[in-house]
Amino acid sequence: MAKKVKKKELGLGIRALLSNMETEENPEIQQEFVRELTHTVANIPVSQIEVNPFQPRKEFAPEALEELAESLKVHGLIQPITVRRLNDEAFQLISGERRLRASKLAGLEEVPAYIRLANDQEMLEMALVENIQRQNLNPIEVAQTYQRLLDECNLTHENLADRIGKKRITVTHFLGLLKLPPQVQTALKEGRITAGHGKALSGIDDLALQLSIFQEVIQQGLSVRATEALKKRYNEPTPPKSGPKAGLPDEYKRVQDQLRDHFGAKVALKTDGKGKGQIVIGFHSDDELNRLLDIIEGN
Repeated sequence: MAKKVKKKELGLGIRALLSNMETEENPEIQQEFVRELTHTVANIPVSQIEVNPFQPRKEFAPEALEELAESLKVHGLIQPITVRRLNDEAFQLISGERRLRASKLAGLEEVPAYIRLANDQEMLEMALVENIQRQNLNPIEVAQTYQRLLDECNLTHENLADRIGKKRITVTHFLGLLKLPPQVQTALKEGRITAGHGKALSGIDDLALQLSIFQEVIQQGLSVRATEALKKRYNEPTPPKSGPKAGLPDEYKRVQDQLRDHFGAKVALKTDGKGKGQIVIGFHSDDELNRLLDIIEGN
C-alpha cells in the first residue's frame, strides 16, 4: 500500500530519515536508511519528477503509450517507478520512464515511487536481496523486487539468479508476471491465484483469451495443472479441412479481433468470400456460456 505524500511533504518517517542521512556519516545508519526506503512506496507529484538525462531509451511507441495511459485511467499505476531524491521538492527518474510518460498522458497528478539516494547501489542491492528472503511476499512483490535489481543495480538475469540462489528460468517466470493485466496481478497479490497460475496465463499472447481463462480459473477454482490443460485446449489448432483455404481478409480479421475483445473469449469468423459466413464463439463450461449470454443480452 503506497504511503500518501502531500505535495510539499514526504511524511514524517521518510523526511526524518532523509534528514538523518544528510547529517550522519555512520555507515550503519546509512544502511538502515536504505533498507527502510527499500520497503517504502511513496506517492510523489508528477510535476516534481525530472527525467533522467542518461536514459538510454529515447523512443517509445505512441500507440503503446496511449494504451497504457487508458489502462492507468482505470486502474492507476500498479508497478512503482524509481526516483532519486534531489531535494524536498525535486526527484530524478531512475527507472520507469514509459510508466511516467503514460501517467502524464493519463492526467495522473501523483504516482507511486521508490525513493533512492545517489551512490547507494551496494547497500540497495543488499537490502533488496534481503527483502526477497522474506516469507510473506506475494508473487508480484517478488517480481517487482527482481525488476528493481535488474533496473537499478545493472544486473542480468544470470547475475540476479546467482545472487538470490535461483535458476535463471525462475527469475524469467517471475518477471513475466509483471506483464499480466492489472486484474490478474491483483488476484496474485490477494492470493486468489498462485504464481503457477500466473506463469500459465503469462504464456498466452491473446489478451481476450488470457482474461477468459483467468475468469474460469477464478470461478471454478482450477488448479495450476487444470489451468495448463485448459490453455492447451484453447490453443489446439482446428484440424484443417480438405482442399485449399484462403485466410481471412484483413477487414474480417479486424472484426474477429473486436469480437474477441468484446466477449473475452475465442471467436472464429468464417466466410465463403461471397457475403455468407458464420461467427463461432467458443466456451468450455456452463459458467462461461452464461457469461457470454449475459453479454449478448446486455446484462
